[in-house]
Amino acid sequence: MSHAYLDYVKRLSACIREAEDLPLGGFPPCTHAKPASDAPRALLFAPHPDDECIIGLLPLRLMRESGWRIVNVPVTHGSNPLRQAERHQELADACAFLGWDLLPLEVSVGPAPYPGLDLPAILRVLESHSPSAIFMPHARDWNSRHLSTHRLVMDALAQMPSDFTCAVLETEFWGAMDDPNLMVEANDLLLADLVAATSFHVKEVERNPYHRLLPAWMLDNVRRGAELVGGQGHVVPDFLYATLYRLSHWQQGRLLPSPGAGRMLPCQTNPSETLHGNQTGTL
Repeated sequence: MSHAYLDYVKRLSACIREAEDLPLGGFPPCTHAKPASDAPRALLFAPHPDDECIIGLLPLRLMRESGWRIVNVPVTHGSNPLRQAERHQELADACAFLGWDLLPLEVSVGPAPYPGLDLPAILRVLESHSPSAIFMPHARDWNSRHLSTHRLVMDALAQMPSDFTCAVLETEFWGAMDDPNLMVEANDLLLADLVAATSFHVKEVERNPYHRLLPAWMLDNVRRGAELVGGQGHVVPDFLYATLYRLSHWQQGRLLPSPGAGRMLPCQTNPSETLHGNQTGTL
């Protein structure tokens, strides 16, 4: 027996199946204004190539709407030595598509081929870039490389000078956060660009087509985030797609929680204005 919701689910299923035939990577770069030379910087500490795209909604909005410079920092190039050079090229292509800087290869590798960043290397990156914000996985993001990336970045922050300050945005993918405090809306174009960017990681999405499932993940983020961020029983905002983050601030050698209640960042609101109360580009 057919009913309206069966038709709805069938249309969703057909759309997901049709996307199997869409190309992987190879798209021309997105059109965007080049950030100013003195633009605030956000560093994305990505455990693997592709994580930068999956959690990249807020960085993309900061670049497009607030003029930030986004720098991707590949903490590793994956665990398969035979794939690491290829994965670096896929990463470079994805970052070029989005308009993001990529940490130079000679900085992100050591004596062995693509071994991953260590604590001194991450500390040097923080010192040389003086970021206004950093993104990293949260402490319980399940995957071992995500967990070690969190620990490495936190250890590096602890060694920075006492007057160093920046916003810290923890991200989730493999393990959902219990207490995100920021829900960021994506419109169709932002989401489509993140899906396309993820598709540049060709061999990974051929193995597991998570690029095609990114819209479903963002749909579920709205379900979770409405109450996890807004509070139990909160009215669901008129978002279709969103990414969840936990915003804190590194000050005086420690991580301080963001003051106030959880925040919703709709597409019509400038990210810098929402995160800091102004549009100067400083969180």
